[in-house]
Parts: sequence; structure tokens; C-alpha cells
Amino acid sequence: MDLKIILDKHHKWLKNEPEGARANLRYVNLSRADLSCVNLSRADLFGADLSYANLNDADLSYANLNNADLSYANLNRADLNDADLSCADLNRANLSRAHLSCANLNYTNLSCANMNRTDLCGANLRGARLIRVKNIDTVLWDTYTNFYPLQCPETGAFIGYKKAYDKIIMLEICADAKRSSATSRKCRCSKATVLSITNLDGTACELTALASNYDSKFIYRVGEIVEVPDFCEDRWCECAKGIHFFITRDEAVQYSC
Repeated sequence: MDLKIILDKHHKWLKNEPEGARANLRYVNLSRADLSCVNLSRADLFGADLSYANLNDADLSYANLNNADLSYANLNRADLNDADLSCADLNRANLSRAHLSCANLNYTNLSCANMNRTDLCGANLRGARLIRVKNIDTVLWDTYTNFYPLQCPETGAFIGYKKAYDKIIMLEICADAKRSSATSRKCRCSKATVLSITNLDGTACELTALASNYDSKFIYRVGEIVEVPDFCEDRWCECAKGIHFFITRDEAVQYSC
């Protein structure tokens, strides 16, 4: 495969010139390739291996990157507007100041990616994996950005489960409590009633009070309301101040504190 010829023909195709041809790089191995400033707008890169590739300032707008491997790739300032990145792997990719307006990031793996001032206006992130994303609080988004949905109900009271010292605390999150969830299954709230404390296997426990794993002065007492007055409302700050819990008991049991 002569990449230079493919790129030259693609450039002609974009300009509607004779002998032009859309770049077909499906499943091609471009790992560690230097593609900085290259114009691959509307190119077909389905399933391509672009891991560790240098795509700094590259134009990948409207490109088909479905199922592509972009792990550890440098996409600093890259144009990915309207690109299809569904099911792509962007683990630890550098997306600093990249443009992903209206991009399809459905079920995309963005774990540990650097998203410093990444433009996600109008992007679809339904089902995207955003665990430990760096600088997510600087992401640019708008009302059309389709984020990962909240795990907890947005209104009303509901039941949650918390693990502490190998015990499970069942909570009723108060109807007037502030609540949030980031991109994992773990949720946070500002206020809850302690309903019970049980063993991991679900059997009864003699304890009626239990301290938090992280603050020995914060006590969960059965029948009483616990509250965090300085609850952090930043959805993306998953480990911020609040009462942390899961929607299902099994998730709380499996959680490694």
C-alpha cells in the first residue's frame, strides 16, 4: 500500500478533480504513523489501527472511524467534526482542543483520554466510556450534547446501597436531595435516610450505626437522616463530596472500597 498515492488521490477526490478517489483505509495498520496535518476528511477508516499515531492538526471531519483503534493517538487540535467514532477505542488518546462537534461517540471508549477544552457541542456520547477522563471539567458542550445518562433518578425518592467496612447500608435518597452520577455506576447524593445495615450476604447485622470508610466522624445511624451540606454539584467530579452509593445492592457488594 502506497499511503502517499492514496492521500494524493483522496485530496483530488475532495476537490472533485479527475483521477480522484476516496481514501479506503479500512482495517489498515497505521499504528505510530505520522499523519499530522493530513486531510482525511470523509475518508473510510473503519476498523483501522491508528494506535499511537500522530494526528496532530489532522482533518478527519466526516470520516468513518467506526471501530477504529485510536488508543494513545495524538489528536491535539484535530478536526473530528461530524466524524463517526462509534465503538472506537480512544483509550488514553490526546484530544486536547480537538473538535468533535456533532461527532458520533456512541459506545466509544474514552477512558483516561485527555479532553482539555475538547469541543463536544452536539456530540453523541450515549453509552460512551468516560472513566478517569483528564480535564473533563474543561470540555465545551451545549444543550445538544447527548451525554451519558444519569444512573440515578433525577427526581423523587428512591433506594440506594452503600458499602462500608464490609457491611451494606441501605439508604432512601430523600426526594429533596441533590443527586448526581458521572460516567460509572456510582452515584452521589446530599441527603438520605438510613434504612438498615446488613452483612454482605444479606443476613441481619446487629449494628445500628456505622462510620464512613473515609470520614470516621460521618456516622450512618439506622432510622436517621445523614446529610452533606457542602455537596459538590459537579457531575464530572465523581469522587467529590457527597454520600456515595449504587442503585443495586449487588453493585455495592462487588465494589472494592
